[in-house]
Amino acid sequence: MKAYQITKWGQPLEEREVPIPEPKGSEVLIKVTACGICHSDIHIWDGFFDLGGGRKVTLSERGLSLPFTMGHEPLGEVAALGPDAKGAKIGDKRVVYPWISCGECDVCQRNEELLCNDPITIGTRRDGGYAEYMIVPDAKYLVPYDGVDEGVAATAACSGITAYSALKKVNHLRADESLLIIGAGGVGLAGIGMAKAIVKAKIIVADIDPAKRAAALTAGADEVIDNAASDARKQLMGMTNGGPNGVVDFVGAPATTSFGFGVLAKGATMVVVGLFGGSMDLSISLLPMKMVNLLGSYVGTQQDLVELLQLIRDGKVTPVPLVKRQLSEAPIAIQELRDGKALGRFVLINY
Repeated sequence: MKAYQITKWGQPLEEREVPIPEPKGSEVLIKVTACGICHSDIHIWDGFFDLGGGRKVTLSERGLSLPFTMGHEPLGEVAALGPDAKGAKIGDKRVVYPWISCGECDVCQRNEELLCNDPITIGTRRDGGYAEYMIVPDAKYLVPYDGVDEGVAATAACSGITAYSALKKVNHLRADESLLIIGAGGVGLAGIGMAKAIVKAKIIVADIDPAKRAAALTAGADEVIDNAASDARKQLMGMTNGGPNGVVDFVGAPATTSFGFGVLAKGATMVVVGLFGGSMDLSISLLPMKMVNLLGSYVGTQQDLVELLQLIRDGKVTPVPLVKRQLSEAPIAIQELRDGKALGRFVLINY
């Protein structure tokens, strides 16, 4: 089979012929028909995450060896079953929940798998969906997506549930309050498109790109601002009652997180989602003085995926625009994503 792999950190993905894996035990072989390209794939491709101040964590230090097949938003058809596999049959069409924990540590035993320190995530720890076939450890990680476009369903497994999980952390906001969403890229647009189904508050979107601000309005934002404008803070105060009561930062860069924290209303909650990287100065005294909450949010649970797919079926979500590319175009598509050449989400198609 063909797989598009990292063979050198930061270098173009390489098309390689590798054996079709044979499922063992409870494993399931999936014939991949679609796989989203996530912005975090760029960090994996580079081989590190930027911690700011010249510090970084490298993936080789975390035990990831090359060659490696990325792709943690895969979807496809069950092609073969291991001898002990249960809960699936040949031909089933399923989206793969990739955020798989070790299942054995104390955290996992408390059903808090996303906090596992030794996960076996597909596409970040185990070979993923930038290939014609892939292995899933167990059929229990396969979720039906009937009634949902396959490209939308694939991206739901990461960007979708990442946005959904973050928005659930501010779903206490009232209709007379406001939520600021920073960033209208792939994950940000996913969040904007589902925000009205989760949060009652007024939705304000900040982005420095006018095309992305226009896309945010189409996706359901009530108002938009350019957070790089000299009077951005003043504009925001005019749209709110002393600042937004919630902020979700889908960029996670020093400039965006600093801006979001700086405009919080008293008692507000800020959720940082994006992995752009870097560091920022934080006025520690403002945390107690303004009684604000600063949270980090990472992907989402399998139940989040089930709930989100149902919201999509019910027509309560404005889907993110999709940029579809053939699997063979994976090396080009991920470079286009890095260069910011398209609105929405890139999805690799293999049929």
